[in-house]
Amino acid sequence: RENSSENILSSASRLLLHEGRLTLAESTRLLDVYLFLFDDFLLITKIKRNKKKYGGSDSSIIPVCPSLTPELQSFIREGGVCTVLDQPIPLDRLLLKNVDPV
Repeated sequence: RENSSENILSSASRLLLHEGRLTLAESTRLLDVYLFLFDDFLLITKIKRNKKKYGGSDSSIIPVCPSLTPELQSFIREGGVCTVLDQPIPLDRLLLKNVDPV
């Protein structure tokens, strides 16, 4: 990018359309991912589960953004994190196909 200091998630006009968990089939393994579908791009994040809970035994005091789905809020409270897997995919370059389930 020309302007590397620009935060891709900072646009006030960007809308989050859908989010959810998915299993990504790579060539040799399955990978748990969490997708964020915005009105202009798709962001794929890798799910990492920490063995230790964040904040000790009382995870109810961890501040979590209320706009996140309850599933993602629960995951974060349990010590999980989502890290960006790859560059966001612009929707004008995205091609979707239906495939038969394996």
